[in-house]
Amino acid sequence: MTTARLAHTFVDCFPDQLEPGTVYVSIPYATVAHLCCCGCGNEAVTPLGRAEWKLTFDGESISLHPSIGNWSFPCRSHYWIRNNTVHWARRWSDKQIAANRSGRGAVDDPHTPAGNLQEAAPVPAERRLTPLLRWLNARFRH
Repeated sequence: MTTARLAHTFVDCFPDQLEPGTVYVSIPYATVAHLCCCGCGNEAVTPLGRAEWKLTFDGESISLHPSIGNWSFPCRSHYWIRNNTVHWARRWSDKQIAANRSGRGAVDDPHTPAGNLQEAAPVPAERRLTPLLRWLNARFRH
């Protein structure tokens, strides 16, 4: 767990060699890439979109949501990028990773401290909806 502060750069295409500590944002390809923040050297690529990651640019820094779980890397690092700063997340068990990949409701909670190995409880589908969507869902359910 090395990188704490990141730089960002907007590019059309990614360079052949990514620099450590730099997040590359390609708007034409709706994709973000960086070297894993643990220092292992693996490339983390995050596609942007409604069902993928969301990028926020405030004019000075970037944030990505949800967290970046590099579970297919040997390091299995897990972190958020918020305002160009790495915030390390707790490690997930194999069961939590499988649940997240299958869409069965693994928890992605920024308030859970790093190193907490508790199992995440599945979140029922109706609790994942915003209050407005819950109301619309109840109102127009057949």
